[in-house]
Amino acid sequence: MNEKKKKPPITSKKKAAPTPAKKTTKKVAPKKKTEEILYPKKIYENLSKIILQFISGKKYAPLGQVALLKRLNITKDHLPLCKKILSDLIEQNILESKNKQITLKVEKEETVTGILHMHARGFGFVTPDSPSKYEEDIFIPKNMADSAVDGDKVEVLVNPNSNWEKGPDGKVVSVLKRGRSHLAGTIKVVDAQGFFVCFCPLLGTSKPVICENPEDLPVKIGERVILKVKKWGDEQERTRAEILYSMGHIDNPSCDIPCAIEEFDLEKAFSIEALEEAKKFGKTVSKKDLKGRTNLTETPCFTIDPDTAKDYDDALSLTKDKKGIYHLAVHIADVAHYVKEGSFLDKEAKTRCNSTYFPNFCLPMLPEELSNQLCSLKANVIRLTASVLMDFDKEGTLLKYEIVRGYIKSAKRFTYGDARRVLDGKLKSAYKDSLMLMQELCLLLKKKRRERGSIDFSLPETVIEVDPNGVPTGLKTIEYDITHQLVEEFMLKANETVAKHLSDAGKTLLFRVHDAPPPENLADFYTLAASFGFTLPKEPEAADLQQLFEEAKGKPYAEQLAVAFIRSMKLAYYSPNNVGHFGLSLEHYCHFTSPIRRYSDLIIQRLLFDEQIEEKKLNEVALLCSNQERVSFKAEMSVKTLKKLRLLKSYLEEDPYREFKATVTRVKAFGLQFEASPVPIEGFLHVSELEDDYFVYDERRGVLVGKYNGKIHAIGETLLVRIKTLDLILQETAWELVTKRKPKERSKERQRRRR
Repeated sequence: MNEKKKKPPITSKKKAAPTPAKKTTKKVAPKKKTEEILYPKKIYENLSKIILQFISGKKYAPLGQVALLKRLNITKDHLPLCKKILSDLIEQNILESKNKQITLKVEKEETVTGILHMHARGFGFVTPDSPSKYEEDIFIPKNMADSAVDGDKVEVLVNPNSNWEKGPDGKVVSVLKRGRSHLAGTIKVVDAQGFFVCFCPLLGTSKPVICENPEDLPVKIGERVILKVKKWGDEQERTRAEILYSMGHIDNPSCDIPCAIEEFDLEKAFSIEALEEAKKFGKTVSKKDLKGRTNLTETPCFTIDPDTAKDYDDALSLTKDKKGIYHLAVHIADVAHYVKEGSFLDKEAKTRCNSTYFPNFCLPMLPEELSNQLCSLKANVIRLTASVLMDFDKEGTLLKYEIVRGYIKSAKRFTYGDARRVLDGKLKSAYKDSLMLMQELCLLLKKKRRERGSIDFSLPETVIEVDPNGVPTGLKTIEYDITHQLVEEFMLKANETVAKHLSDAGKTLLFRVHDAPPPENLADFYTLAASFGFTLPKEPEAADLQQLFEEAKGKPYAEQLAVAFIRSMKLAYYSPNNVGHFGLSLEHYCHFTSPIRRYSDLIIQRLLFDEQIEEKKLNEVALLCSNQERVSFKAEMSVKTLKKLRLLKSYLEEDPYREFKATVTRVKAFGLQFEASPVPIEGFLHVSELEDDYFVYDERRGVLVGKYNGKIHAIGETLLVRIKTLDLILQETAWELVTKRKPKERSKERQRRRR
């Protein structure tokens, strides 16, 4: 800690040179040296960190100042500074001194209320009702959830000694309101007392539910049932319920979606009043509705959507003038014209918050009369729109824009595949020039996005194909080609433009925000990148990451790297408080372009053309939309996972010894986590299930090393695995490692180890 060259002390107050005036014999006591000297900032910060780390340690017992500094082995030169640091920390309420014993300042415990979101592994997160108090979700460890389950409104005691770099943590002290009164489960076994033991995905494998055998309802093991909860359990006592009715057997794939709808308490049927409201609008746009709107039918526009889409939210048109200026129009279905605040349709939309998409099935936010008919921007019919008209220069810079309520007549309904075939010259179309122009502008906007620090992944999507009975028939990979990218770029630009427009107008709106991840969240990603030979600086910037992904493009591990990076990110959410969007590197961003399927977008439309909405109401909507988005995602993933397991089961029925390639995604002291292919599903191998060796975890390198044969298991490694068991009820798989070593070699290894 001692410096090689001692610098003269820097005084905290510069005293003016005394003027030669009257002499005085009065002696002025000199100030204490510790008050007078300003020590170098780095030494001050380093010593402060050392002191705080020591006092924050779990084994620390309160000590007096002298004993504390002695225990820290502080050199004599730095004793005055350390005393000053202790004094400063006490003054700042970070430390406190009671009976001359120094300890951390104990903050007052605080309770907050919010909605609990449970993870399948047993831990959870609470989204606070008041985001201004805690901007981040509060982590709830597995043993701190008490009897609360996913979706409950709870009261949480926040731990004052949380590791605030990772975010606050706490424990549930009471359940204020149950998110549900029923559960969906599958009968696993019958216990010794004759009770059915049900597995409920919502509670996880560690919390089975006990049910009496109903006399009037013939059910059996494997039956998927709806349960009415009689008493919620906790860590000591199991939840008890009664069986209301059966949804079918686990072997019947046609039950998967209806069961998920029940399990996640999603709204199915619309109220009679809402349906009547929707029907009153009729099937065509009336002439009365066109009054006061801008006629946008003169410039041909078209839609580009997936093959199975029926709700077309957006249509596009693009022209380029002689000066090289691009004139882009993004036309969005004007749902706000039909769905008025406080109407029955509005209440239904607000309850759902979004459409939920399952394989070959959509649970819509709005009745089909609107979602698939009157609001859907179908070809060759007049439709009402909220349109963003934007002009761009030759570099893709936005020059000006206009937002209008208009009406269009889409000329063509393209699928992504059709549009791609037109661009590739494999399909003739009158709109080829428009598509080529869109590709041109898209590349300019992508360049702009890259310049501002946003990373473009363009990941392919693996889709489970199912037949009309819900039976999975195979996998389909959808490449995220230029047609997907141009639609995305135009929607992003429209969303950004609308968000900035409303913000500049002084309106409070629903932003789509995305926080930057804390560094520790990126640890696994950095380890994975290093395993593929990439070197990143200690604190990488956007340019470093962009370069990494550019170099990885086309490599077999590119998708794995991208997925690992995305998983390290925080979840995006809705909020009236604008903190920017980290993933897109945008200061202003909102959701505006999908009002048929997202309530947040409908709210933005109202804000564009109507009066201001109270911030209190926007906070309420933000929480509702953010929470329901998570619920829908869980429901969608639960069905996709079950379909994948069914597909794997069909493979095993064909060949029980089938081998699968797998890539290691995480290495821990207790084993390896991997993703199998071609069916993308996660699996786990315990250290005891690896090669015939004793594996030790090297924390510094993040690898498992064989003690005797030196074999190393690391992130990014390719394995051959085989399924030992597959349980549709628990939705679990057990795997084994396929080794190519011969039995004699393994026997010799065992003998060597015994010696």
